[in-house]
Amino acid sequence: MTDAIELCASADLIDGGRAVAFDVIYAGQSNRAFAIRFEGQAHAYLNRCSHVPMEMDYQEGQFFDDTGRWLLCSTHGAAYAPDSGACAGGPCRGGLVKIKLTESNGTVYWHTEPQLKSVEF
Repeated sequence: MTDAIELCASADLIDGGRAVAFDVIYAGQSNRAFAIRFEGQAHAYLNRCSHVPMEMDYQEGQFFDDTGRWLLCSTHGAAYAPDSGACAGGPCRGGLVKIKLTESNGTVYWHTEPQLKSVEF
């Protein structure tokens, strides 16, 4: 069973544009995550490169390369497919951890899973 947690308005995610950041608990630790839009679909991932577990954005919310085709790790240049999180080149050790999103009535929601929980304040 998963819980749907409101993330943002659908209009906040623009194809190839800035990501919307949010916090999750993954494997018992607090992590940053991000949501993007690519080819009309919203996608979300942990903000953690598979090469070295560190945040990927070079400026807050900036993950896409100049072409808008790849998500890049700013530190080592690993490239990931925006629609699947799969490694597309560079020093990857697997793909990004994907977070389930849904959209309904102009709102984007992310979904908890057994290993992925909402941060409680």
